[in-house]
Amino acid sequence: MSPVNPLSEAAPKPSPEPTGASNFIRDIIIEDLKTKKYGDAVIQTRFPPEPNGYLHIGHAKAICLDFGLADEFGGKTNLRFDDTNPEKEEQEYVDSIMKDVRWLGFEWDGLYYASDYFDQLYEWAVKLIKDGKAYVDDLTADEIRKYRGTLTEPGKDSPYRNRPVAENLDLFERMRKGEFPDGTRVLRAKIDMSSPNLNMRDPVMYRILHAEHHRTGDKWCIYPMYDYAHGQSDSTERVTHSMCTLEFEDHRPLYNWFIQQLGIFPSQQMEFDRLSLTYTLLSKRKLLKLVQEKHVSGWDDPRMPTLSGIRRRGFTSEAIRNFCGAIGVSKTNGTLELAMLEYFVREDLNKRTPRVMGVLRPLKVVIDNYPENQSEEVEAVNNPEDESAGKRKVPFSKVLYIEQDDFREDPPKQYYRLSPGREVRLRYGYFITAKSVVKNEKGEVVEVHCTYDPATRGGNAPDGRKVKSTIHWVSAAHAVDAEVRLYDKLFTKEDPNQVEEGQEVTANLNPQSLEVVPQAKVEPSLANAAVESRYQFERLGYFCVDPESQPGQLVFNRTVALKDTWAKIEKRAG
Repeated sequence: MSPVNPLSEAAPKPSPEPTGASNFIRDIIIEDLKTKKYGDAVIQTRFPPEPNGYLHIGHAKAICLDFGLADEFGGKTNLRFDDTNPEKEEQEYVDSIMKDVRWLGFEWDGLYYASDYFDQLYEWAVKLIKDGKAYVDDLTADEIRKYRGTLTEPGKDSPYRNRPVAENLDLFERMRKGEFPDGTRVLRAKIDMSSPNLNMRDPVMYRILHAEHHRTGDKWCIYPMYDYAHGQSDSTERVTHSMCTLEFEDHRPLYNWFIQQLGIFPSQQMEFDRLSLTYTLLSKRKLLKLVQEKHVSGWDDPRMPTLSGIRRRGFTSEAIRNFCGAIGVSKTNGTLELAMLEYFVREDLNKRTPRVMGVLRPLKVVIDNYPENQSEEVEAVNNPEDESAGKRKVPFSKVLYIEQDDFREDPPKQYYRLSPGREVRLRYGYFITAKSVVKNEKGEVVEVHCTYDPATRGGNAPDGRKVKSTIHWVSAAHAVDAEVRLYDKLFTKEDPNQVEEGQEVTANLNPQSLEVVPQAKVEPSLANAAVESRYQFERLGYFCVDPESQPGQLVFNRTVALKDTWAKIEKRAG
């Protein structure tokens, strides 16, 4: 079963009157069920990706819509691979897409490929030729574009448009047999070269392409175009509601034309807005270029907007579904703030992740009046948002590590963390006061000597005195080494596609999108942290164990940072 529909507040149920927040596609489905447009047939949707790259966050919206609405109305959803372009498609992409759909929390009812229908599509093309609705054209691709006309000028008939049916059948069969080189002939639908919709001006149905297909091998050397294969594949699967993004709206008349001419099941196409995010590139072609040119480490680089990338970074499927549910669907394209997605990630991780302490840039703190060669355990809360998460014991000792940023020898105004003579609280520990520092030959502080108040164990003073700051720490004797990777936006511009003439989107890459912190220290409870497990490092952000992590060589990816009040103050002052 699919999970609860993220586009609805109601639990899924086969009812024409769901109670969730409405959207225009849901309204169409409700009306179709009321009027029995498809009789007693169940609602059937499909998610039809082309296996020419990895899925990205934009696809998540379509997945949630296709699977979520079908589930809400007691229907079914197929996963169908649009594999009509063998030169760009690979089994690797097929496998990754199936993994990503399942990671989002959905399971398909039927698994299909457009290539399953190649024989049937060919037979239907022959029927259209016999009916005088299709013809073989010898014009080159450039000539076809020239003959098509413009938005303000009608097209012109190809000189081959009125070939006899018998000649068209013979040429099309010979195209199939591989008698002609690539690009020398195409099969076109015969519709209307003066149509105001350019998609209806005798669109190409088949092209010659001598290429090995990842499933059919060398059986075919002609391949159907998407506009021809799409609707007929939907119809074959008896898809009732075929949802596409808005760029396909002008293709809908062609979608309907093929179905009507063939007299097959009347699937209906409807369009919704494409998901766009600031600072984010959502083009598989351009993302592939980033991978090929090694601007990123691969499709699953945590800076990538691919589902595999954001999963590796530590995003949860629940956060993605909640985000997709909140943004809804409309008939107008727009761009959402990346911060909105990060908000949903924080909201979800805040509820589910255990808290731990880690120090990214360690500064040694020595508590001079703490007993030598002694350690103890303090009690820490695992998750204040989840009482059932319980508590844990964290070792405390004379020598600790704190963040370098949590100490200033000469503190500026509004800086309330540790500084000479100032008392602060150690999280779950004691009050400490800085007394002196040790510097290296460069004049940098490498060690802070403090005293502690034994009466403040647990972080509260019996005399009621208050401190203005609480900082995190780890025991030096018990700390576990870790590499931490801090990720930022992959691009510096809100719209990465905005480039100067002659430049490519790589000109907008952010050179600070990844910072590797090689010598972080984390509390010992993380020594055996499992790959993809998630934590909140207190005061620092949410982190996920990277697949490259191994026992004794921990690697954490920062998923998203927490809000840092002092960092904002310091930035404004600068």
